[in-house]
Order: sequence, then structure tokens, then C-alpha cells
Amino acid sequence: MRSPHRIATYESSEETSPHRPYVETTPRNPYEELAALAPHPLEDFLQDDTEGAAEAETPWQPPNHRRGSRRRRNRFAGLPPAAKVLVTLAVAAAFLVLADRWALLYAEHEAADKLKDQLGLSAAPEVDIEGFPFLTQVFDQRLDEVKVTVPDVAADRVSLAKVSATATDVTMKGDGPTSLNGAVIGQMRGEVLLSFDDLNRELGASQVTFNGHGRDQVHARGTLPVAGHDLTVRADARIERNGDRGVATDIGRMRLGIGDMASYRPGPRASDGLHLSREGARRVAEESAKAKALLSVPAIAKRLGVPDDAVREALRSDARLNEVTGSPRFVDDVTRLNLIDVAMGHPVLLKKLGLDPALLQGLSELTRPVLVDRLTLAFELPKLPGDGSVRLSDVKVEKDGIRAELEGTGLAFGR
Repeated sequence: MRSPHRIATYESSEETSPHRPYVETTPRNPYEELAALAPHPLEDFLQDDTEGAAEAETPWQPPNHRRGSRRRRNRFAGLPPAAKVLVTLAVAAAFLVLADRWALLYAEHEAADKLKDQLGLSAAPEVDIEGFPFLTQVFDQRLDEVKVTVPDVAADRVSLAKVSATATDVTMKGDGPTSLNGAVIGQMRGEVLLSFDDLNRELGASQVTFNGHGRDQVHARGTLPVAGHDLTVRADARIERNGDRGVATDIGRMRLGIGDMASYRPGPRASDGLHLSREGARRVAEESAKAKALLSVPAIAKRLGVPDDAVREALRSDARLNEVTGSPRFVDDVTRLNLIDVAMGHPVLLKKLGLDPALLQGLSELTRPVLVDRLTLAFELPKLPGDGSVRLSDVKVEKDGIRAELEGTGLAFGR
């Protein structure tokens, strides 16, 4: 049996003999025929390597960037004339805007420095020149609107948290934005804020805090050290305008509390002075030792309206003492006693009543003017240069502080 991979062929000629035997030749592989139809990978690899070697033999040359630039110029040259005009105008406008903004920033910086020097401020104010474009206003020597904000302006004992103003009709003095010498303000409106936070910090040596109450009332609450004791402070201040440039405060209803035993009110009135509180008077009426100490002073017994024989009986008998001190008017009469006047001649009385005698000296020095000076919120606006005038138009109390509105005309700054 013959192999299937071998093919028998016959040699033929023009004359074929029926007796000629067939000749067996070398078989052909069909896979080789298929491989011959595909490109040879080795030849491709050798061909690529040959091309790489040819490229490697080519000398290196620097890149020509002008070619790209020429192409870009050619693209711009290919634009329509109208488009070229628009692009040119846009570029020119951008440069003009940059120049205008630079001149504006320079002018604002120069104006802030001049205001700082002329007003003696600790920091340069914030100056904002409104309106666009700025250079056209400079050429006209007039500005439409200028806003100025000055923080922390010293005003007497306190500092104003913020002074802001808007000036209109401003005439500039100088040859241009780089040579400004000054300005004259036609009209100006602004406001001044005296912050309660700043007041509490600046006047906080006595641990007193301020808060608004109504349109023109400020409450002061806190503590005040006197003769080694922290006395509670209560006072009310009424805020009002004082002239054209000042704010005044009328301090009223001042009272220093000595615990819950007594209170001190400075002043010349009969209700002023050192008085027992209603709780303190009730304790005196209930405690025999304190009641006897109080009645043992003839001047006090006389002021209370207790007869001498009743006083003598009360000092000998607790039952009679309870009758005297248990009367409906006794507690009210005790609260009206000015203990400073009496205790000056009887210093031991305060100690028996539970009060420190050293407070007498401290309270006597804490007069009404001294206490008013510690709690006053008055201030006056700094005087501005020039022949113009600035005045306060309104003053009111708000939640965050005392706000005053101001207006001015004809203000000159610089030369």
C-alpha cells in the first residue's frame, strides 16, 4: 500500500508507450505552498533594519522653528481684512485697559499714603476710586466717586473701629496720575462706628462690658475692684450728639453692689451713698446681734424713729427687740440709712453688720466724677485739614456699637 503523501507521476513524451513504467518523484508539501504566499517576516525585519541604518547615517540638523512661524504668519495673512482690524483693535484695547488699571492702582496707593501722613494715622487707609476708565477722569482733573475706609482712628479715650466715607465731585491737583499733589472734595458722606467689642477691650480694666439698649441707651455691666473687693457695677449711659463733631454720654443710675448685703450709689442726693439692700436689712431685723448693734447707735435709732425707752428695752429683752424690728416699717427705714455718714463716727458698726470697714475709704474716693470718667463713651471726631467742614448728622445705638453719620463739604487734602 502506498503512502498518501507520495504522488505517483508518469513520465510522458510525445510518444507514449503503454508499457512504459511510472516514475515516483519527491512529494510536494502543501504548507510550504501556503507559506510562500505570505510576506517573509525575516525579510521585513532586515529591510526595516536597513532603513534605520540609512536614517542613522543621515547627519542631525537642528529643528527649523521659522517654518512654523512662517506658517502662522501665513495663517494670519490669510485672514480677511475686517478680521485683521478686529484682532488689532482687541489687542490695543487690552493694552489700554492694562494701562488704565495700572494708573488707577498707582493713584489709589499714592492717595492712601498722603492721607496717612496728613491725618497722622497708624496705618494707610483703603482708597477705592470708582468709575471707568480712570485716565479720562485724570485728564478732566475730576473724579466721579472715591470711597475711603480708615480703621482704628484714635478719638480721645477710645478708638473708632471704622470710619468710612464716600466723596463725590472730587477735583484733582496735579499733572497726571503719577504726580498727584492733592484733591478737593466737593461733597462727602460717611459713618463712624464705635464698636462695643473695642469698648470692652479698651475700657476693660474694670471688667465692664457695654451693650446697646434702644436707640440711645447703653448698659454697662461688670465688676470694679475697690479696697480688695470686686464690686458689681451697673450703670446706664444715654448717647447724644455734642455739637457738630462730638458724641456725649450722660451716665445715670450708677450703682456698686457689695454682694447682696449693701449697695453704693455715688452722688450728692439723699438716695446716694452706702445703703443696706432689702436682703441686708431683713438679715439685720432677723439677727439679734446685728439689730442690737444698729440700735446701740443713738443717731441711727433716732433716724429710724425708735423712742429711747423702746431702744433701752430692746437692748435688754429679745422679745421687745423682736417687736421693734418686726414692725412693718423697720426694714424699709433701714434700707434708707446712709451708712457712710453714720459709720464715719462708728467704724465698728460696719464690721458688726458684716461689711469690711476698709470699703469706707475706697468708696469715699470713688466719687461720681471718677466713676463717670471710667464709664464715659464720649468722643470727638479728629479735626480734618483744609477750610472745609465735617459734622455729625445723626447718632444712634445699634447692636454692634454706636454709629454716627457724618457729612462734609469743601475738604482739601494735600497741597
